[in-house]
Amino acid sequence: MTIAHAAIIGAGIAGLTAALALARHGISSEIFEQADELTEVGAGLQVSPNAARCLAKIGVLERLESQWREPEAVTLASGKTLRQVASVPVGEARTRWGAPYGTLHRSTLQSALIHAVAAEPLCSLKLGTRIDKANESLLAARTEKPADIIICADGVWSHSRRQIKGAPEARFSGNIAWRFVLSSEDAPGFLKRESVTAYMGPMAHLVAYPLRDVGGFNLVAIASGASAGEAWHTEVDSSWKTALERHFKGWHPDLTNLFSADKPTFWPLYEVGEGHWHNGRDTIAIGDAVHAMMPFSAQGAAMAIEDGFELAAYLSSSMAVPEAFDAFVARRKPRLATLRKRTNLNKFAYHAAGPFRLGRDVVLKLRTPDSLAGELDWLYGYEAYGLDRI
Repeated sequence: MTIAHAAIIGAGIAGLTAALALARHGISSEIFEQADELTEVGAGLQVSPNAARCLAKIGVLERLESQWREPEAVTLASGKTLRQVASVPVGEARTRWGAPYGTLHRSTLQSALIHAVAAEPLCSLKLGTRIDKANESLLAARTEKPADIIICADGVWSHSRRQIKGAPEARFSGNIAWRFVLSSEDAPGFLKRESVTAYMGPMAHLVAYPLRDVGGFNLVAIASGASAGEAWHTEVDSSWKTALERHFKGWHPDLTNLFSADKPTFWPLYEVGEGHWHNGRDTIAIGDAVHAMMPFSAQGAAMAIEDGFELAAYLSSSMAVPEAFDAFVARRKPRLATLRKRTNLNKFAYHAAGPFRLGRDVVLKLRTPDSLAGELDWLYGYEAYGLDRI
């Protein structure tokens, strides 16, 4: 092990996971977060087996299992007719992929990570501390002891990654998301309590799944739209319902009626392109700061968790820091490139129209649930580097 202490910029999923994973290897860290308090930002998310496996190793999974729901299937259905097109059996995740598949509110995951950080003597979380320039001289005045490395984990709008020459930049994807949390009392009977359902339609789709921890359903409607600027989430104005009605025109009324249940939160979806992840010396960026992508594979949180876990494993090895950075990037980039291709394929399938939609439905109906699950073995069955070292 060549480092003893790390400075982590950002107390999101990537940063908190990195801190806990480093602690498992005996490396201390200080996490700097600009927010004065960590509020319940976001909506639901899915934790697939590849991420659950890492969370188990850092002592967080057991807490989540008491609060989340493990769906039996991920189902694809028509947004116009509600008819099921295909289904992937994720209820067998523990048997097939060696770890569970769970759905929960983002705040529940963040709370579990924060609880674990607070209980870990090697971790120190500092709220209300904004770090725009993540350089050694600035951090020296903020850290309790000298940091051997700096980890930039402050998300798609990362300021700290700018310290890395040639770092990737965020760009608007051309898509927006409206997010709702629907109470169980308001949820209609056709919404399946035992599955994640993606309702597909021309140039848009709607994902719905139950959230045990908040007693309701997570709804995410995604379609093309204009950016609202650098914001994680924005309260929509009075035109939101008109925009939704336009994008989901012709959909089954049972689905469009869901949009009147509550005022949604509007999220412009940004992606992060290619670029350098580290400076070759002491600073590296992880998570959405370097590879944010569209949520068509439901892997945003999972990739952040994998990043934090694997980076800690490389940094705890006998490699010098620059070599550890290179090894980490060499492992992560090919996996993320494959995931990006899969995500683009899912986007095409979910938003297909006309003859492409008909062809999609025919192909999917011919596939068995087991064969569809097999296509995800590379993703959900992934064994993160360092799993055998904790």
